[in-house]
Amino acid sequence: MADYDFDVLVIGSGPGGYVAAIRAAQLGLRTACVESRETLGGTCLNVGCIPSKAMLHASEYFDAASNGTFAKLGIKVTPELDLEAMHGQRLDAVKQLTGGIAFLFKKNKVEWLKGRGSFVDAHTVQVGDKTVTAKDIIIATGSSVTPLPGVEIDQKVVVDSTGALELAKVPEHLVVIGGGVIGLELGSVWRRLGAKVTCVEFLDQILPGFDGEIRKESNKIFKKQGIEFKLSTKVTGVTVKGDKATLTLEPAAGGDATTLEADCVLVSIGRRPNTDGLALDKAGLATNQRGQIEIGHRFETSVPGIWAIGDVVPGPMLAHKAEDEGIAVAENIAGLTGIVNHDVIPSVVYTWPEIAGVGLTEEAAKEKGEIKVGKFPMAGNSRAKTNHEPDGFVKIIADAKSDRVLGVWCIAVPAGTMIAQAAQAMEFGATSEDIAYTCHAHPTHSEAIKEAAMAVRGKAIHI
Repeated sequence: MADYDFDVLVIGSGPGGYVAAIRAAQLGLRTACVESRETLGGTCLNVGCIPSKAMLHASEYFDAASNGTFAKLGIKVTPELDLEAMHGQRLDAVKQLTGGIAFLFKKNKVEWLKGRGSFVDAHTVQVGDKTVTAKDIIIATGSSVTPLPGVEIDQKVVVDSTGALELAKVPEHLVVIGGGVIGLELGSVWRRLGAKVTCVEFLDQILPGFDGEIRKESNKIFKKQGIEFKLSTKVTGVTVKGDKATLTLEPAAGGDATTLEADCVLVSIGRRPNTDGLALDKAGLATNQRGQIEIGHRFETSVPGIWAIGDVVPGPMLAHKAEDEGIAVAENIAGLTGIVNHDVIPSVVYTWPEIAGVGLTEEAAKEKGEIKVGKFPMAGNSRAKTNHEPDGFVKIIADAKSDRVLGVWCIAVPAGTMIAQAAQAMEFGATSEDIAYTCHAHPTHSEAIKEAAMAVRGKAIHI
């Protein structure tokens, strides 16, 4: 048997990679992780999920203080924005969490190989000026921002999600290109801090992939908050002059072009897999038309000993999906059975209120067969009422014959936390009746899930 430097080599230390490395080490495998950033944690911890939540949370407080919400609760304040301090707490959150991963690597004896990794052959990877060998290699290199053809990102006037987190001042007018999760979250941050925000989306509705009713209701809520939408609209060009940008817009169905001026443009049209520079061909691998690495159900690639997880493989580009795959692939390598149920992967938009869903949309469920739907408005939930959080609803989609829950969608202030209950219930194959007859603490937002489950059978109490 060949003598390798490591049993497992993970390329990339994002949520998929670092979790895979730690789990592999826990299972007794000599493990190393290749990472070129100065800190571990990938996009998510450094410039994605974590710093954006720090800004969302802080801006929520500022908005509540300045829009009259605090006054309604009997708290009189005159808020003053200290953007530098707000950025400071964002950077501190990132520092603590990336440092935490470095600590976990030391604790679990995972070796961090600093530098970019590229294949020499199926068991050898070049990292900087040295080569290392491993019996099994996990590709977990994540994704990066999809560029908009003909639009140059300068991180000053035209920014991507990384630049949008670090603006030194509140823009007067921010135009967000793309009505997906990242654009809506970052657009919300700067709208709360005082910017005029316009969102331009090529499709006829925001949040592609989410349940249709949820998409429409979300649009209404964001409009009420002051975000302007230009739907079914294509951005055909962005020109920058000094500190201003002019966007050229055209109707998606064709028609006359119009222009829109902004002092900041956020390009947020999606993400693409990071495979450039890996020299996949030297390992005998190729990507599909979307630039992804195809895998089997055990996360194995077409080359024995090479595995792939997270944003570089097909499926939703979500940190928690990558983490689950990281655990599963490490267990498969160690001879255990690692499985991820890709039918039960929750999605969350961390706006105010939050928007979350798991399983099938109503549209997708209807295509598969007869269904029953139960809905409950947050306006009928006592905790949401007392907290002055009436927007949104919970929707449960169940199979008409078996009553098995096929999908759960909700708009509520803590929807991201609430959806965990729905995901767990679906993982156990729950029926709507199972949820309806499970006692929920009162008064909590989660009672809306119970009521929506009761509504599937037409017996919700509080509507």
